[in-house]
Amino acid sequence: MSAARLYARGITKAFSGTRALDDVGLEVRPGTIHAVLGENGAGKSTLMQILAGALRPDSGELMLDGVAYAPRDPAAARRAGVAIVYQELSVCPDLTVAENVLLGVEPRRFGFVDRGRRDARARRALEKLGRESRLPLDAPVRELSSAERQLVEIARALSHEQPKLLILDEPTSSLGSDDTQQLFTALAALKETGLSIVYISHFLEEVRRIADDYSVLRDGKSVASGEMAQSTNDELLLAMAGRGLETGQRRERRAGEVLLSLENLAGEKLPKAASLELRRGEVVGLSGLVGSGRTELVRAVFGLDPVRRGAVRVRAHVGPRSPVERWAEGVGMLSEDRKGEGLALSFPISHNTTLTALSRLRRRGLVSLAQERRESERLIQRLRVRCRDADQPVSELSGGNQQKVALMRLLFHDADVLLLDEPTRGIDVRSRAEIHSLIDELSARGKAVLVVSSYLPELLSLCDRIAVMHRGRLGDFRPSAEWTEHTLLREAAGA
Repeated sequence: MSAARLYARGITKAFSGTRALDDVGLEVRPGTIHAVLGENGAGKSTLMQILAGALRPDSGELMLDGVAYAPRDPAAARRAGVAIVYQELSVCPDLTVAENVLLGVEPRRFGFVDRGRRDARARRALEKLGRESRLPLDAPVRELSSAERQLVEIARALSHEQPKLLILDEPTSSLGSDDTQQLFTALAALKETGLSIVYISHFLEEVRRIADDYSVLRDGKSVASGEMAQSTNDELLLAMAGRGLETGQRRERRAGEVLLSLENLAGEKLPKAASLELRRGEVVGLSGLVGSGRTELVRAVFGLDPVRRGAVRVRAHVGPRSPVERWAEGVGMLSEDRKGEGLALSFPISHNTTLTALSRLRRRGLVSLAQERRESERLIQRLRVRCRDADQPVSELSGGNQQKVALMRLLFHDADVLLLDEPTRGIDVRSRAEIHSLIDELSARGKAVLVVSSYLPELLSLCDRIAVMHRGRLGDFRPSAEWTEHTLLREAAGA
């Protein structure tokens, strides 16, 4: 215990009588990266919020560098040297890098912000990441890449006090391969300074690359821990799930009629040129680096962003471009921004499930809430959503279970064309396999599925054909068997 930077024992936390954490322990060594693994709903986020001072445990003991640690709030945690960067970034895009790094703790002189001292402190925080030359202090954050915004958020966490422990919650969930490598380089530099890092991720290949130690939570309990080098993926998966992972066999697919076609589609900025045909019964993948125009393409097809040139045809019909009309045509979309666009967080699961197809629930002009609840409960069971019942607000669910609720809406609507933008972002290994199986099942039922993903193994294993976007232009679709991770990356980088 004396050698531990952070020591936790017997941590328990309950919400409304349900135990989110039950006698959890954690030991993090100085100057190491410690991976915390577990399925969605295992208790990882609750534990991290306790460490960061956002929640207080019902019982248990915390020690930081051998001294009792019981932060009353996040500010107290930061003063003690503990900072957290959440999965959903909170940078202000219209402020500069320096303004974001020192936001809320700006040094002042005579009542005004002392810009010289502010910039000096921001520069020192960025130097810890080895990135000061690549991140101009006066650059607006909106002009930065996703990885650079992530580094600004980390620099903010490191700028307040002398840091001891940094907690990162799914830091690469929205990053491409190149940006992920930039982040890993920065984390290696931080580790060399003696900083301890707690790293939450669902990507086993990531934690195996960078983590020294690991701990596994399952159903709110500590079930395994050790050195990463002494473990295997199968052992970690078994500890996370409590049973083996059933991947299933992909069904044989046979493409049918064209349901969606694009002809030289261009948006106001992105995409610049995109043509494709999506057929009934097939799963098509879209790869590319962050900023290549993948998401903008899907948004333009669904009517969320304006189209400057080209045509979108649904069943050979060129129609209007609003999302409401796309839903009516049988086109459904899963947004990568599930909290901002994909879900009504304050609404219960049942309302989120049925919002786009309330007409199916109407009886004599009134929506049948009983039928809505039955339909929602059926889909909860089908997608194995961890929740109390269909009346639970979506905001109370873990990120992975929120993602499943967004998918429930597509299933209830029974759309024929599914546009899935990062469908397994922030999803644990078992849930990812379940969603892959669901996509396979939907294609077997004659649905046409377009999958946008930064996770190359997902595209290669799931899709029939894959194309790559580079600087807003969509390349040719080729059978998945003709691609490798290396060739996808080369084409994405324009090599």
